[in-house]
Amino acid sequence: MGTRLAGKVAVVIGGASGFGLATSELFASEGAHVIVAGRRAELANEVAESIGGTGVACDITNYDQLNTVTDEIMATHGHIDVGVNYAGFQENTPIRDLTPEILEPMVNVQFNGALYFIRAMGNAMSAGDGGSIISTSSLTAQNPSSGHSAYAGAKAGLEYATQIAAVEYGADNVRVNAIAAHLIETPMTAEIFQRKLLIQAVENQTPLGRMGHVSDIANCALFLASDESGYISGETIRVDGGAFTQKLPTPTDLALLAKAHPELL
Repeated sequence: MGTRLAGKVAVVIGGASGFGLATSELFASEGAHVIVAGRRAELANEVAESIGGTGVACDITNYDQLNTVTDEIMATHGHIDVGVNYAGFQENTPIRDLTPEILEPMVNVQFNGALYFIRAMGNAMSAGDGGSIISTSSLTAQNPSSGHSAYAGAKAGLEYATQIAAVEYGADNVRVNAIAAHLIETPMTAEIFQRKLLIQAVENQTPLGRMGHVSDIANCALFLASDESGYISGETIRVDGGAFTQKLPTPTDLALLAKAHPELL
């Protein structure tokens, strides 16, 4: 057991799977009481019980529910020190094929819900000694790739909103940052990782030459949650093995790789 988050209360939205599960477990191991929040209450409770935390049902796009959950946490624990948002999903769609049914849910989760979360956490932390808010962005928000306009556009907006939030909440000792993640295997991306050709192409264009792991994201979140990052706010930290220096794989890249390595098909 570590002590980097000893005595802190940490709220992790999407804390029962993928990045969130890794973060919930790591935060708990460093002394935090973790509030595992998500739409699936049963799963949130199961994970929370395994780490000695508390599980709550919370849909980040439900403004009233998010505020009610925040108020209940404050009433029970008296303070919130860390808030991490991992809620998100991606449906790859070219702009020419976008419809309201595709666009609006992605923006509602990735941008609207993310701002509601920053607001709820920031206001709660402002009533105490401050704290650290961490959102999740994506490398696709910085390296354009076909089909990502809705998802990546919302994430790019979130990165800019993170800077504004850092300005607005700074006087209350509330730090606001984001993590821009590369393609990493989680339940959300598991299907993509079945495409060996694509994964090899991504590895080829990642300077460190490997795919990331959920622990890479959790470790960055731990740094941003801890006092070690006490003078960092308004930043988006890329956790991508240096891939931002390259472009994301294109259909041409995939075709060339397939020709050279047909065994990956």
